[in-house]
Amino acid sequence: MENENKQSMVFGDVEVIRVVEWQGPFVSPSALVPTSEERTWKENEDWLAPDHWHPEEDLAVVVLQSWVLRSGGRTVLIDTGVGNGRERPGSPRFHHWQGDFLGALDRAGVRPEEVDVVVNTHIHGDHVGWNTRDGAGEWVPTFPNARYLLPAADDFHFGPRGGYGKGVREDDRLIYEDSVAPVHRSGQAVLWEGSHRLDEHLTLEAAPGHTPGSSVLRLDSGGERAVFVGDLLHSPVQILDPSHNSCFCMDPAQAAATRRRILARAADERELVVPAHFGGPGAVEVRAEGEGFALTRWAAYGPGH
Repeated sequence: MENENKQSMVFGDVEVIRVVEWQGPFVSPSALVPTSEERTWKENEDWLAPDHWHPEEDLAVVVLQSWVLRSGGRTVLIDTGVGNGRERPGSPRFHHWQGDFLGALDRAGVRPEEVDVVVNTHIHGDHVGWNTRDGAGEWVPTFPNARYLLPAADDFHFGPRGGYGKGVREDDRLIYEDSVAPVHRSGQAVLWEGSHRLDEHLTLEAAPGHTPGSSVLRLDSGGERAVFVGDLLHSPVQILDPSHNSCFCMDPAQAAATRRRILARAADERELVVPAHFGGPGAVEVRAEGEGFALTRWAAYGPGH
């Protein structure tokens, strides 16, 4: 039976399902991508608005979303959103947030106990929140049968051994303690570095810069390819000029170099680029153009079954 609420694509033998937790205007373009120029947004308004920018308010649009991959008989969940009921004093919009992420998963045909693998592309609060849920007053893993794949570099940096992100933000300690530490205590955490092969179709690769352990997940099945790039991109203007970092990138020079490298490979190999926060279709093909890249084709979804 068709589920009209389910957005899905198929790459060879892998089904990809999009699950949206929240979307809307967020901050000004100059706040989100500080080095981007106002004229870039205005010159591209015809396609940036309304999915990526609301020019009348001058606010960039951000989407919090996850991706479910059905691959090799297993269910893989990429990133887990903000989570409910969290102490996030540094992020007022999501402080004590209450959303319907599990309901969205259910409508996509996914129950928590069916998830075999959780991939956290990096350890920021909007990518690990639903790693856990409130279980009678303590944080417990939301996905009881899953292995949680965590980049080792981020686990060190944001965990107690790295001083919870060197103590720069109080939220980093809170995020680790409520969304990561419980997964370690349950024995479900798997730390990896360099690269990690999930199955014949899916491979995690290090892509540092946004955070020390930022990663991408590559999908290659039946001659069709996609790359889930996490927070390498927050806005399409970063495709046009990869030197522009988001305000959240911790190592700007490394983040820009990584972004350019990942986009160059995507252009060469015709990988569909799937960022964590794009509105609209949410995924796009790119080609090299001048010093940057051009967007060639947005993804097309169909209703799931």
